[in-house]
Amino acid sequence: MESPPKLCSFLYIFYLIFFLSSFFLPLSSASPSIAATSTSNYGTHKISLKLYYESLCPYSANFIVNYLVKLFDGDLISIVDLRLVPYGNARVGRNDSITCQHGPNECLLNTVEACAINAWPELDEHFPFIYCVEHLVYKRKYTQWESCFEKLGLNPKPISDCYNTELGKKLELEYAAETDNLQPPHKYVPWVVVDGQPLYEDYENFINYICEAYKGPVLPSACKASSISAI
Repeated sequence: MESPPKLCSFLYIFYLIFFLSSFFLPLSSASPSIAATSTSNYGTHKISLKLYYESLCPYSANFIVNYLVKLFDGDLISIVDLRLVPYGNARVGRNDSITCQHGPNECLLNTVEACAINAWPELDEHFPFIYCVEHLVYKRKYTQWESCFEKLGLNPKPISDCYNTELGKKLELEYAAETDNLQPPHKYVPWVVVDGQPLYEDYENFINYICEAYKGPVLPSACKASSISAI
């Protein structure tokens, strides 16, 4: 029998978060090191990579912590334009109220992560924070998310000012519109899109698709690895 796909669909209201109980990362991995890499050798064209996700989906957390972070190993990130969209399977109701698949705590963390992207627009600023929060989700310790400020030496005020005001709501409504207007419509999360093409259930192999799409003069070392096979 095939194992169930690793994603959070509209039907997974009671999601299987306990499957994560045997997977723990050392504390030293709580924040990735994002080194700036010169793009001079790689040309100007970057591959668009968009991740549509929700903060408390265990499959989204697993993807960010164990797969997406590989972008920052070596020079692969130099050819990628990564966009994170924390909204997922939420729903907008009357008076622009938002209901999240995994409850109010997910709505809070979706907004917190949206605020982080807004406050720190550079990838090397907001991704470590989002990674830290999702690492805690992965370990089933998401209530400790505020510890990420101290771990990363970040000022929490821009984030708290955002999610405690209408700005946080505005950002989430913008992500709602973007997510709900996807073509083809997203069916579950994580929903990974490379250069406009959704990867469906093959999203864990996103690096293969990035390498296949890249047509620049110099191939990143990650694309030369023996593990990269033809699609």
